[in-house]
Amino acid sequence: MVGRGQTFEVAENLEGRAVRGETVLAVRYLTKRFDRPRSLVDLLTGRPGRQVRAVDGVNVQIGRGRTLGLVGESGSGKTTLARCIVGLAERSSGDVTLLDLPLAPALNQRDPATLRRLQMVFQNPDEALNPYRTVGQTLTRTLSRLAGLGKAAAQQRAGQLLTAVKLDASYLDRLPGQLSGGEKQRVSIARAFASQPDLLLFDESVSALDVSVQAAILNLLNELQAEGQTAFLFISHDLAVVSYLADDVAVMYLGQVVEAGATAHIFQPPHHPYTAALLSAIPVLDPAVQRERIHLEGDTPGASAAAMPSGCRFHTRCPRYLGDLCVQQDPPWQDAGDGHWIRCHLTVEELRR
Repeated sequence: MVGRGQTFEVAENLEGRAVRGETVLAVRYLTKRFDRPRSLVDLLTGRPGRQVRAVDGVNVQIGRGRTLGLVGESGSGKTTLARCIVGLAERSSGDVTLLDLPLAPALNQRDPATLRRLQMVFQNPDEALNPYRTVGQTLTRTLSRLAGLGKAAAQQRAGQLLTAVKLDASYLDRLPGQLSGGEKQRVSIARAFASQPDLLLFDESVSALDVSVQAAILNLLNELQAEGQTAFLFISHDLAVVSYLADDVAVMYLGQVVEAGATAHIFQPPHHPYTAALLSAIPVLDPAVQRERIHLEGDTPGASAAAMPSGCRFHTRCPRYLGDLCVQQDPPWQDAGDGHWIRCHLTVEELRR
C-alpha cells in the first residue's frame, strides 16, 4: 500500500502533470471538514460532535490557458473544493496558491488585487445577478471596483464585454428579469471576465441550459480563453460536456480524486471502475454502436465520520469489488502512463482487460 507521504508525492504529480507553461493554480492536500450538530446520544455520553469530510486531501494544478474538468456525482466534493479555492468556504487544511502567491482561506482576508485575478461563474445566474440593477450597472460596478476604471471607461468596456459574449449594446439597459436563462449566463460570464482574471471557476454553469444554448456558451468559453489565456476549472457531472472543453480531467468520489490525466487518456481504457460507470452513461448517437451500461448499486454513502467507507471509498458500490483488500486498505495510485493515474487496488492491466 502507498504510504501517506508517498501518496501525496504521487498525487501532486498526477493531478497537475499535464500543466503546460506557467502554473496558475496549485492546490496542495486541501481538506474541508464540516462539524455536525451533536446528537442526543453524543450529549448524554459526552462524545464530541462528528465531522463531515467533504474534501479530503485533494491536489490539483492548472496551467496558463488550460482547462481542468472536475467530474463526479452530487456529493463528491466538487463544489466544496471550488468554494474553498475561491474563498467562499474556509479550508480546514492545505495550501492554495495563485501564480505562486498563497491565497488566504477566507474571501474577506483577500485584497482587491487577488479578487480581481480569481472569479467564479455559478450554476444559477439568478443568484449572481442583482435583479434591481441593469446589465450595464452590474458590469460597470465590477469594472470600477476590480479593474479600477473610471465611469466613462467602464461604460465603454461594458459594451465591449457584451459584444464578446455575443450580446448587443441594447442589453446594457435591461434588467435580469428581461433576459432568458442563456442570456443571463452570458452576462455572468461577461462580468467574470470584466476584471481580466487569471483563473475562472465554473460550477455546473451550463447544466441548466438547453443543449443548443450549452453548445453556444461552450464555444464562447473556448474563444474567450484563447484570447486571454485564462485558466479554467470547469466543474460538471456531465463527462460529455467536459470532454469538449477540458484539456485534463480529474474524477472525484467522496472527497477524493480517484482518476486524473489528459482528457484523451481518461476517455480510453484503462478506467477506474467509477469512471467506467460515468462513461457508460454518456448517450451514443450512432445506433450501430452498442455500449454496455454499468449500473452502480446503492446510493452514494454520506460523507461523514459515521458513514464514510473504510479502505477504498468506492468499494460499497464497485462492480469490481475484491473483498477484504478493498475494505481494509486505501488503494494505491496506479500509473497508466503519459500522466494518467488511477487510484485502485486492481492493476492497470486488470483494469484495461
